[in-house]
Amino acid sequence: MVYNVPLIIFMDDISGNISKQWNKHHVIYMSNANLPCEMLEQEFYVQFVTSSPHAASMELMHAMKESILNAAELGIIAWDCKDNEEVILIPHVLFIAGDNPMQGEECSQAGLKCNYFCQTCEVGGNKEYKESDTGYSTLFKSGSHHAPERMINTIKEQFCIAMLLGATEKVRMSVSTTSTQDSISLCILHTLIDLGKRLRKQEAGTPAVPESQVREALEKEFASLLQGADLEDAINPLLGMKGVNIHLNMPMEVLHTILLGIVKYFWTQMVFLLEKAKLLTTFQSHLDSIDRDGLNAPSLNAEYICCYKGGLIGKHFKSLAQVMPFVIHDLVPQCMMDGWTTIRELVVLLWHTEINDTEEYLACLSWTIEDFLNITCICAPSILISKPKFHFLVHLPTYIHRFGPALLFSMERYESFNHLF
Repeated sequence: MVYNVPLIIFMDDISGNISKQWNKHHVIYMSNANLPCEMLEQEFYVQFVTSSPHAASMELMHAMKESILNAAELGIIAWDCKDNEEVILIPHVLFIAGDNPMQGEECSQAGLKCNYFCQTCEVGGNKEYKESDTGYSTLFKSGSHHAPERMINTIKEQFCIAMLLGATEKVRMSVSTTSTQDSISLCILHTLIDLGKRLRKQEAGTPAVPESQVREALEKEFASLLQGADLEDAINPLLGMKGVNIHLNMPMEVLHTILLGIVKYFWTQMVFLLEKAKLLTTFQSHLDSIDRDGLNAPSLNAEYICCYKGGLIGKHFKSLAQVMPFVIHDLVPQCMMDGWTTIRELVVLLWHTEINDTEEYLACLSWTIEDFLNITCICAPSILISKPKFHFLVHLPTYIHRFGPALLFSMERYESFNHLF
């Protein structure tokens, strides 16, 4: 018997110290996506793979990729204790989980602050374009999907540009216009640019080095840095991974995008309005008087929430999203009230562990996301330009249709596993 084993791969940077002193480590964990959701949430089923304080994140991922591909090619012989027979396991990557900055690095994207900020599609542009009517409307829908082949070609073009005169500005313009930046080969790219600057620098009284000699020296140094390998072997290993489209196999996760994203943004705006109107004490009284019977909201300590309003974490925002419309109904403008009401509906939809009718669920989710983005436009139009996580909501129905409930690709189980490491 041959069994197909879909894997969830998680990578993050954490501190290796128990103390507050930061000691950066990159870690990779793994889960078997065949398991039921309630089992996936248990620490026992989160498997530690590798960690290093020295190797870069994509260097670890390169080793991870080779290990999975070798296992898929040869198969893993195991014993089926239920049927009492030998079986062959064929592992493959279902999707790769991580927070938003790590996901950007894993798909060679320049980050959330670049012009084209989305890891999934090509939406975006410069500030002037996004502020225009045409550009602003694109933030409410998915653009054409990124293609790994195009990303690879762009990275190769940047290495060709690094050989030219004025490479620093030309490479910067390439990153600005494409938002493609490969972290694993960035050191080689910068080495070539710096060498080109030194070779072309003309000292007083000495003739300039001919461009042909500069180009020859750069090509020789480039070959030396690659150590006999092809350029494709030195760039992001996930872009060319067999059976994986990194831009579609990297779903948006709900912890950082929803709770520590849009919910936190609305919370910050609401606190500003309450303090301006001197109503924060009234809000605290309302929150303290909420009947908690039947609520799955253990983190509703009103005094703590109002005292440390700038330092709340995911569990606080999850609790607040459930009760906020009942607490602020007479304290904030109607558009803010509508925003929190829609957030509550969105959180309820996303924290499903099982979907019975996929078409009905996705239609309801899409309507709720559209309503929320429209309400956000009324409350704070500029936030959709400055905060990419609002656009990421547009891709949620696609990822849920592709992989299942959003909780399946939540990071919370892996974040909580960090304390064991």
